[in-house]
Amino acid sequence: MKGHCKILVFQTYNGLVAIGSLVFFVVAMSCAFLYLFPSVPPVVNSYPVSNSSSSATDKCDVFEGRWIQDESYPLYNASECPFTEIGFNCFANGRKDGGYAKWRWKPKNCDIPRFDVRAVLEKLRGKRIVFVGDSLSRTQWESLICLLMTGVEDKKSVYEVNGKKITKQIRFLSVHFSSFDLRIDFYRSVFLVQPASVPIRSPKRVKSTLRVDKLDDISQEWIDSDILIFNSGKSLKLGMPITTGFRIALNTWSSWVETMVNTNRTSVFFRTFESSHWSGRNHNSCKVTKHPWSSSWGKDRSTISDIIIKIVKKMKVPVTILHVTPMLSFRSDGHVGTWSDNPSVPDCSHWCLPGVPDMWNEILLNLLPGNQVSLK
Repeated sequence: MKGHCKILVFQTYNGLVAIGSLVFFVVAMSCAFLYLFPSVPPVVNSYPVSNSSSSATDKCDVFEGRWIQDESYPLYNASECPFTEIGFNCFANGRKDGGYAKWRWKPKNCDIPRFDVRAVLEKLRGKRIVFVGDSLSRTQWESLICLLMTGVEDKKSVYEVNGKKITKQIRFLSVHFSSFDLRIDFYRSVFLVQPASVPIRSPKRVKSTLRVDKLDDISQEWIDSDILIFNSGKSLKLGMPITTGFRIALNTWSSWVETMVNTNRTSVFFRTFESSHWSGRNHNSCKVTKHPWSSSWGKDRSTISDIIIKIVKKMKVPVTILHVTPMLSFRSDGHVGTWSDNPSVPDCSHWCLPGVPDMWNEILLNLLPGNQVSLK
């Protein structure tokens, strides 16, 4: 009995020593690993919009999601809105299938609250909103005006300040909601930088040039605003690669924003490149589908959008990117096509109104300071 007890004690002691050694070795290796490879939180490019009931780590990228059918859309009748260009009113121009206007964007991890026009008008009371860019920027400008007009009882209280009709040629348009002291302006500045004269002895094909190192000469008129939304065109022909010229022009723009815009007052947005759906060998064929594509077919990426995102990330002041490129890649059904005021010229770049641009504005309004997209 004594011998057996001695052996048992000896074996137990040796076992404890072995276990202790193993634990010490594991702890030592863990410390060495943490020292050599410290934990670094991943860089997540997301739009943190959460409600008070969600945890602090919840995030919602409102531009990651899918289109779902919603019979409560569209939110307005383009024929009843005097600020919609006839060329974008597809239904009035003969388009029979109205399904293109009955799609709503559903973010993956949250919902965009139902559009409450009266609440929005009150929030925007006394504000000045400025859109700067190309014809697609003008489309978003028209869309926002038409959306907000549904909440105004006296339609005559909404008017263009200079009595101008909405056309493609006019460089400045301003609509005043007098009951709410709200102004919504549009400045046509396709490339944001300053147009320049054609150099002497230039080839005949050169019709115009740009000063990519100097912002547009009307830029002083953009400063005094509460909400400032930019976009820029892609079809730019220069004596340098398009992407190089665009990058220089956008750096000029970013320096101007950092120097001239009071971002404590003004919320600045930049909308990324809008996917078009031209097809064919020379990209001159326009086939508007009846329903959205089920696949993006690679149109969810854009070199131009990548440049915008990269430059904005480096800016010293807050600018919100409206990264619409992925969500638009599916909407092959939303284009004007042959349902414009000039049906002989198909259009797979611009969008029908009401339609896709309305969703840009619903997202824009929910990303303003003080608003929150509720997580579901």
